[in-house]
Amino acid sequence: MLHAHNVFFTLNDSSPAQSASLVRDCYEYLKGHDGMVAFFAGTRAEGYERDVNDVQFQVSLHVVFADHKSHDAYQTTARHKEFISRNKANWKTVRVFDSSIEK
Repeated sequence: MLHAHNVFFTLNDSSPAQSASLVRDCYEYLKGHDGMVAFFAGTRAEGYERDVNDVQFQVSLHVVFADHKSHDAYQTTARHKEFISRNKANWKTVRVFDSSIEK
């Protein structure tokens, strides 16, 4: 069973420059860990403001792992911890959605 790990960041400084900086750090520190089968990070798409659209974030991270064990190992890596250390001061809120998904 695959594991989807989706994270939505609301920033204290939500400027385009700070949003872009967080996306860059996602790619530098979080991409390429063992067990990852897909990785994407980016900024909220503008112009999607229907009643069902959540617009309370600036940056999103989407990772699919081969299994739950790979996800759990990723959480404790030095690169993941460095990413948090470098960026957490600008996080107003962080929402994490983990799901088991079928192949």
